[in-house]
Amino acid sequence: MSLNLTTHYGGLCLRSPIIVGACPLTADEQTRRSFEEAGAGAIVLPSLFEEQVVRWAIKTDRPVSQRERELLNRSNRYYVHTACQSAECYLALVNRAATYSTIPVIASLNGYTDSGWLDFAGELEEAGAAAIELNVHHGPVSDYTGAIDLENSVVDAISEIKQSITVPLFIKLERGGLSIPHLARRICSGADGLVMYGRQPNVDICLDSFKLNSHWSLTQPGRVVDTIGHIMQVHGHCPAMSIAASAGVASSEDVIKVLLAGADVAMVTSEVYRNGADTIRRLLDGLIVFLEKHHLRSLDELHELRPLEFGSEEERSTYTAALSVRLTQDPPVSESVDVKGDAFGHITTP
Repeated sequence: MSLNLTTHYGGLCLRSPIIVGACPLTADEQTRRSFEEAGAGAIVLPSLFEEQVVRWAIKTDRPVSQRERELLNRSNRYYVHTACQSAECYLALVNRAATYSTIPVIASLNGYTDSGWLDFAGELEEAGAAAIELNVHHGPVSDYTGAIDLENSVVDAISEIKQSITVPLFIKLERGGLSIPHLARRICSGADGLVMYGRQPNVDICLDSFKLNSHWSLTQPGRVVDTIGHIMQVHGHCPAMSIAASAGVASSEDVIKVLLAGADVAMVTSEVYRNGADTIRRLLDGLIVFLEKHHLRSLDELHELRPLEFGSEEERSTYTAALSVRLTQDPPVSESVDVKGDAFGHITTP
């Protein structure tokens, strides 16, 4: 039986539903080639940060807002090692990756709010990016009057960036502070897809120095189950919105579950850090075995088997029952893998 693993993610047609998420690993040409040979459908390059774009704008005599100058002044107090040290280097990375890849290469922008810096997306498209992923990093709570203000800032950013590009735009959101299903409907005409969700470093307190520090670790296998219900809600509320499942995809079972929940693709990052490009082959092999077992010939046929969301009464009874059960002790969880990362939570190569 001939299997068709082709899927559509936003405006992209991909040969497989596995995308390697944004991380410094994808900045390396040989590593990208290994992901491609293993069967990845697309690759997301490491993030280029708003501060770097503002520096580029100043160098090229582009207009810069007061808020952007203040952001740059704050960032200049700290040295942050990023995968690409400048916007110029990032453009060269995009161009080279797009030239030598046979699968779509997605550029990643990471910033706070809508502003002139988002025009840089047009430069990325011109360099060869097949799509743009905007990682929306929320500013301090004090910057917003409430949840609707935060949501409006996301909508404004999408409107701003769409004026500069014709390629698909994907929005990578944090978990907190937004009603994602309702936001999905608001941005459906501007964004081509949602990435659920972007990771953030854990904030910790040092008991010796009484200072804050951030702790970054690889996502534990199986954590994608925390996202399945959210994916179903967004897909049920706004089926036109394409979805990428992120944070915790580590097995073929995870891939199958998120595809059944409503996602079009599964993003893998932590697992490729642990096991390299073989991860992609393993995920695809498991997906193929599952499709063959159930006599399915394509992902479209798998999508037709997507379960419905719980009805309101069923959801309430399930919720009540879950809180009424005496739980047994969970099996021990393997230790998390500590890795070094920059101030924005992007992992640096171990």
